[in-house]
Amino acid sequence: MGELDGRVALVTGGARGQGAAEAQLFVREGASVVIADVLDEQGEKTAGELGCDYLHLDVSSESEWDSVVSDTIERHGRFDILMNNAGIFQPAQLLSTSTEMWNRTVAINQTGVFLGMRTAARAMIDSANGGSMINTSSIAGLEGGFGATAYGATKWAVTGMTKTVAKELGKHGIRVNSIHPGAIVTDMIEDMIDGKQDKMASRQPIQRLGTPTDIGEMALFLASDRSSYCTGQAFTVDGGVFG
Repeated sequence: MGELDGRVALVTGGARGQGAAEAQLFVREGASVVIADVLDEQGEKTAGELGCDYLHLDVSSESEWDSVVSDTIERHGRFDILMNNAGIFQPAQLLSTSTEMWNRTVAINQTGVFLGMRTAARAMIDSANGGSMINTSSIAGLEGGFGATAYGATKWAVTGMTKTVAKELGKHGIRVNSIHPGAIVTDMIEDMIDGKQDKMASRQPIQRLGTPTDIGEMALFLASDRSSYCTGQAFTVDGGVFG
């Protein structure tokens, strides 16, 4: 018996990296999983390897969210877990942050999470089965960072939205929590940290960089009944950097 037997999960940004790792663990534990992304070729490939469904989703689009959640329910009959993983990272200090970069980062990292929670909440409330929403923030959403003004702003927003929505949806049996990764080696940041891995790891209490599976294991905990009394919380997975 898996921890998620009979449940249906939607993982955004599921084509690769943390999202793919989360989807893999959810499938392993018995969930019916739909991964969604804008990287259609990679998403179809990942879904085929994992034995789950793939749907195209631009998380900044309200109409696409409506379509994907409706399609998920039509395919699987219910909706239990939302893994809001999709996001982008474009480093730039304040004076180098263009309005275009700001708006794109907010649209994906912040508005995308808002739309996902709102659309999923409506579906979960209608089904009256409760549910779990898990939002990917960052340690940049818990402390001031350097050199990524737009990214940090959106990740603080995710932290705040998580705590607020958890209070609103608790009466419906819906739990809402956030995960705050530290330095996780994914395609999104691999080029930026190339050649710096050893130096970065040496500065951490746990002297290695994180993997997508490290985040996936936390997501699995929050999706499962093991975290049934946890909501509105920020779970840090960063090797001890934020403490």
